[in-house]
Amino acid sequence: MNPIIPLNLPQTNLQLSRKDGEVFVHCLIRRKKIRLTPEEWVRQHFVAFLSNQLSFPISRIAIEKSIQYAGLTKRWDIVVYDADFQPYILVECKAPQIKISRDTLYQALTYHKEMQGKFIVLTNGLTHAYFEVDSENQQLIELEQIPVNT
Repeated sequence: MNPIIPLNLPQTNLQLSRKDGEVFVHCLIRRKKIRLTPEEWVRQHFVAFLSNQLSFPISRIAIEKSIQYAGLTKRWDIVVYDADFQPYILVECKAPQIKISRDTLYQALTYHKEMQGKFIVLTNGLTHAYFEVDSENQQLIELEQIPVNT
């Protein structure tokens, strides 16, 4: 499947290259070439959205942040840290052909137990779901948009 499709995110100028018939993207965070998959296409566009449109500093964004869960190593696709470098927004990215579903939310909530953030975002680049985690009242509040930079 061709990963380069229009997304429901602002266009961004990603640095693409080819080698041995494969397409690579220069990662905005890791600062190296990464094989371009449909999920990576979404991830890079969402990072650009966080940085360019919402003004989160690149220095406070991490990609594929490892966590330990039930003896396994899992990864948050994107973690945005607040000014105190505490997890603020946790983003789970899927490829555009994968629907954002209850299962996606359950996956994110499971990961959230290990790395707690104030907000959870689920995206496949076409559909986005935003949630505030109210830990005190053990509630998940659906939001219309992503919170702005703190």
